[in-house]
Amino acid sequence: MKKLHSALIGTTLLAALAGCTLPWRQAPATPQVTLQLVTLNDFHGNIEASKYVLDSYYGLGERTIMAGGIDTLGAALQAWRKEDPELLLVGAGDLIGASPAISSMWADEPSIGAMNLLGLRASSVGNHEFDPGRVELLRQQKGGCASPRPEKACQFSASYEGAKFQYLAANVIDMVTRKPLLPAYKIEQAHGVKVAFIGTVLREAAEKSLASGIAGLEFIDEAEAINRQLPELRKQGVGVFVVLIHQGGRTTDKFDQPDCSHLTGPLVDVVKRLDPAIRLVISGHSHRGYLCKVDGRMVTQSDMGGHVMSRITLKVDPATQTVRDISARQEVMTPGKWPAAPQLDAYLQQVRARSAAALARPVAKLAVPSVIREKHDDGESALGDLVADSILSAGRSFGAQIAFMNNGGMRQDLESVPGPGAGQSVTLGHLLYVLPFGNTMVAMNLRGAQIRELLEQQWLGGRDITRGLLQVSEGFSYSWDPRRPIGSKVLADSVMLNGVPLENDSTYRVMVNNFLAEGGDGFPMFAQGRNRAETGVRDIDALSEYLRKREEAGKPAGRSEALGRFKRLQ
Repeated sequence: MKKLHSALIGTTLLAALAGCTLPWRQAPATPQVTLQLVTLNDFHGNIEASKYVLDSYYGLGERTIMAGGIDTLGAALQAWRKEDPELLLVGAGDLIGASPAISSMWADEPSIGAMNLLGLRASSVGNHEFDPGRVELLRQQKGGCASPRPEKACQFSASYEGAKFQYLAANVIDMVTRKPLLPAYKIEQAHGVKVAFIGTVLREAAEKSLASGIAGLEFIDEAEAINRQLPELRKQGVGVFVVLIHQGGRTTDKFDQPDCSHLTGPLVDVVKRLDPAIRLVISGHSHRGYLCKVDGRMVTQSDMGGHVMSRITLKVDPATQTVRDISARQEVMTPGKWPAAPQLDAYLQQVRARSAAALARPVAKLAVPSVIREKHDDGESALGDLVADSILSAGRSFGAQIAFMNNGGMRQDLESVPGPGAGQSVTLGHLLYVLPFGNTMVAMNLRGAQIRELLEQQWLGGRDITRGLLQVSEGFSYSWDPRRPIGSKVLADSVMLNGVPLENDSTYRVMVNNFLAEGGDGFPMFAQGRNRAETGVRDIDALSEYLRKREEAGKPAGRSEALGRFKRLQ
């Protein structure tokens, strides 16, 4: 009997042990939580649809379409939120600034209002958010009408309530308080998971901004600023970290190619120095769409102007609050693809109606249908010639002999009104599209030797590749040789004014916009100019007046090609 009892016990025990290996007896796995992010960057106030060159990884070839517009973005988000009401929309900077006239003429308040309606939660600042200075940036965040741009602020509406989303700036430090000018991060919660969005702008933003507008601010290393936030965030129970950085890269891969592996540029160095816990980096600034992997991290950018938005899916372990998997895809914002969002449709119509009369005001006629900003191999553009000439014309009464214009200050080609009978006329809207910043002109004295050194600064650090060469006014000329070393690319005896070589010790009166005058865009020589005169003349007014005078004289301005004022040898 004892043997039988023992056998029964042994059989039972073996059966129990065997049962532990059966799938239906295993402890259930912790279910993963799915989070949905939608991102955009470099919106630049493009509240209306605009041209987009589509070249997809999935074929069909390169073609130009209309894409974007807040009505289309709103329709897409409305559809996606039906799938996931807790979807999070975030941005990576330059939502405003360098904007089309329909936004810039109203201090970009319509674009901030559009972001509020779209349900944006947070965005890093971009360098263009600093265009009008720190005071105006804080007003655009917080609201109110006390602005350094009273001719624009609160003109779209009698009041301005500010951004309902939060601008983030972990690496922009107030030199008095030693704290970030704006919050370093924002914590959002979706499906029970805390997500920290940490925002930074490129460290070099200082040279891209008006010096007086950012006085008292320090732009520190992006990676260091991001990493230092993690201990504090972990104390608050956050395990999912997403970087929103206004710094970018470039790749030969298509904008929608999954897991691209050829990303280059300054962003890559930043990403490689981030804390390993950071698995997702949403970038901007370079106006290039990509879905790349860098050291195992997902790094995305969704083009510019609202043409594309990135949809990112995070799989999160709720027990450990950590990311287990990330996938991403690009969505082209094609009008009519999603059912309309009435609120955004109505808002867009309101902005158009409010702006139409002002933007349609005729200014003058051009000699050609359009004046393009695409640069010749020499580095000169037809639009650069035109704008530089207008600056010189406005500066004549201040003694100006030479004018310079930076490429980044001109945002689009100058197009005339299309259609028969239009007579190649341009409107105020067209001019604002080209010169949206409202920069004022500054006259100064520079010696001939300083002007030669200024020209050499165009190649420092190889920045001419993205920044482009300065555009120059009529009568000024020189030649440069790409084969010569940095610091001596310009042929010294080729620098001339009205056919006469510049004398090193002679003084010349120069006219530039206030951004360049303060050493912006990497040209510190302008900051050394003497006998400075703040003219108060805006760039757009200078261009308007120049075009009118040329038409009245029977010689409409504008050319299809650059005029060869500076020449590249070889």
